[in-house]
Amino acid sequence: MADSFTIARMLVDELRARGVDHVFGIPGDYALGLFKVMEDSELALINTCDEQGAGFAADAYARIRGLGAVAVTYGVGALKLVNSTAQAYAERSPVVVVSGAPGVAETTGDALLHHRVRDFGTQMRVFREVTVAQCVLDDPETAQRELRRVLAAAARHKRPVYVEVPRDCALTTAVDEGAESIAAPPTVDAATLAEAVQEAVGMLNRAQRPIILAGVELHRFGLQDKLISLVGKSGIRFATTIMGKSVVNEELPGFVGVYAGSLSNEMARSAVESADCILNLGAMLTDLDTGIFTANLDPARVIAAGAESLGIRRHVYPGIGLATFIEALCKAELVDRDPLPPSCHAAPDQFEPVSDDPITIARLFECLDAELTEDVAVIADPGDALFGAIDLTIHSRSEFMACAYYASLGFAVPASIALQFAEPGWRPLVLVGDGAFQMTGLELTTAARYGLTPIVVVLDNDGYGTERPMVDGKFNDVHGWAVSQVPDLIRSGQGYEVRTEQQFVAALGAALADTSRLAVIHVRLAQHDISPALERLTRELKQRV
Repeated sequence: MADSFTIARMLVDELRARGVDHVFGIPGDYALGLFKVMEDSELALINTCDEQGAGFAADAYARIRGLGAVAVTYGVGALKLVNSTAQAYAERSPVVVVSGAPGVAETTGDALLHHRVRDFGTQMRVFREVTVAQCVLDDPETAQRELRRVLAAAARHKRPVYVEVPRDCALTTAVDEGAESIAAPPTVDAATLAEAVQEAVGMLNRAQRPIILAGVELHRFGLQDKLISLVGKSGIRFATTIMGKSVVNEELPGFVGVYAGSLSNEMARSAVESADCILNLGAMLTDLDTGIFTANLDPARVIAAGAESLGIRRHVYPGIGLATFIEALCKAELVDRDPLPPSCHAAPDQFEPVSDDPITIARLFECLDAELTEDVAVIADPGDALFGAIDLTIHSRSEFMACAYYASLGFAVPASIALQFAEPGWRPLVLVGDGAFQMTGLELTTAARYGLTPIVVVLDNDGYGTERPMVDGKFNDVHGWAVSQVPDLIRSGQGYEVRTEQQFVAALGAALADTSRLAVIHVRLAQHDISPALERLTRELKQRV
């Protein structure tokens, strides 16, 4: 009905039309009208414990579904989202930040309303720094047009956007402009594209040991099938970056592992660094993706295609982006090569625990690699939880998630909530350090409330273990929790205390078998135990000093 098409209802409809079925958030008085409309709509409104948890969840949802949304109140709610929104911007995750705000009628003077900071425009100015487009839905004549503008920017750039809804506007009837017009794709200069493809194909066809380095932007822009097609057609082996891990099934022929400079195992590092032509497809080459810049990639051998850029050796081709370039490569004439070798992850070793041996990071990941099944998705928090997971075998595309560039501690537990909503067929397995778990671990309350069943493996080495090899001090210590008792605290799930290999195998097996409830596995590690990947990185960085 026309009289029910309010600004709030219009916002719901536009999100639903783009595949958003869940909105994460925490209410507040400036957003209560908006929240009531969402609760009464087809959207599922998921209340988290804290706004940052909601922001991390929306980020994870966006990485899986292509768009995520978080809704909060003004000031104290929205400003707690700045960190998670900055992460989404840095890592190209299209999150819609929806904030209630003081009503238009309330802001005409200089009233000192609660949650105000400097002036009523402060919040908008803050979010301009961490979003790609913004709007205020304060005019029913233009509200739909403005909202569609910012949502189109999120889709085009795969970055977050900010939407502000004054509370006296949320229930105002909006003008319905009808079906959305689809913007024409940016034009590509045919001659520039042809010249770029000719140069790239020439390099690839002359190469004896070419390699494809597959990055996160292939996932963000939905180009996984193009990658599979190109690998199959060209017979060129491929590696991924940390951010791009699991962009496709890692058991596909030709996969040589995750490349991240000195963080990589020797097979992956040798395959990439000895290549005479490196086709970089969507890899951002951040400090973590390159093992703190220990990567050895000669620009004279690199074809680098990014979301909005293309460089071949030291030549720049303006106006040619990743999607256009990989589509053209799939149609190009490439030389025939030998059949692709099996994936380096085709057959993980069986794990045989030594019953009395204390569990170590290295042995824990060996066990995970042998035991994880195709319906388990891994979410790794920054630190050794991430570094140790580099060589895990991921059986399906996009079943590994990490904030491997912005690297904000505390992402993984809230992300597991979003993952199970976005992909109900996947069981989330979280890898998180004890310090990071203390930041957002109680978002397991949200999992319990909604009947979710993540498995959370807490790697407890008495503090921030990734930082100890750099500079150690008491500042790296944290006060220990009785982590295995967290399920008792939230009155849901099962906890396990682990000190030996045998105990970890038993706890993991029990948690995987019990699909009816969440599980928390508290793994007690030696304080200075680190993963083989972090050992490799630390060793190389020490040689530079």
